[in-house]
Amino acid sequence: MKILVPVKRVPDPATTIRVMPDGSGIATDNVKWVINPFDEIAIEEALRIKEKQGGGEVVLISIGQATWQEQLRTGLAMGADRAILVKTDTPLDPLAIARVIAKVAENEKPELVIIGKQAIDDDSNQAGQMIAEMLGWPQATFASKIELAGDKCTVVREVDGGLETIAFSLPAVITTDLRLNEPRYASLPGIMKARKKPLNEIAVDSLGVDLTPKLKIKTLAAPAKRQAGRKLGSVEELVAALHTEAKVI
Repeated sequence: MKILVPVKRVPDPATTIRVMPDGSGIATDNVKWVINPFDEIAIEEALRIKEKQGGGEVVLISIGQATWQEQLRTGLAMGADRAILVKTDTPLDPLAIARVIAKVAENEKPELVIIGKQAIDDDSNQAGQMIAEMLGWPQATFASKIELAGDKCTVVREVDGGLETIAFSLPAVITTDLRLNEPRYASLPGIMKARKKPLNEIAVDSLGVDLTPKLKIKTLAAPAKRQAGRKLGSVEELVAALHTEAKVI
């Protein structure tokens, strides 16, 4: 089985994010970049499927600048077989990203596309669903358990109020939730092997995909600082504040 895993480069969750003074984006100096945590879960699940089946191929794909090779090499060190970097210096919106991945999937012909349910930088939660629609494949979002039997797949997915189990035939698109697995660390031998694994670079313009943005971020702003609380001297003062200020009673 061939599994395609899209990987996004995002700021480390532990990094302090600073917004540019003009609101055009975040300041990238001194920012540590990592694989999107949900995509790490997708890589781990693809590796587990390959190991359980005793063979197959896990192919990573990322869309960005040459520096994004670092995150792809990390995924290769985890155990993926090869990687594809679709090079572009222009940030793409979720629709364009979905179009690029769908085009690569058409060329690679995987049985599964496993992708994180969302990226922690923009939290769009759109790419997986759009990829499935473009390919005309079944989809299972927010997966917390995946089972394969031949060309059939069963997924337990997180929904409001509980769990839902769905079944479908391959090929398909699955987006991963936090409870699916715990990603492995890249071992030293894995890091050494990753240096020799294939990493193919493709110019985004060569794919013939419409990259016209449909989404425009007008401005970014840091969250407002929380206001300090205040102490009230009695229950009567509390009730009065809730009634006249908070207007909740």
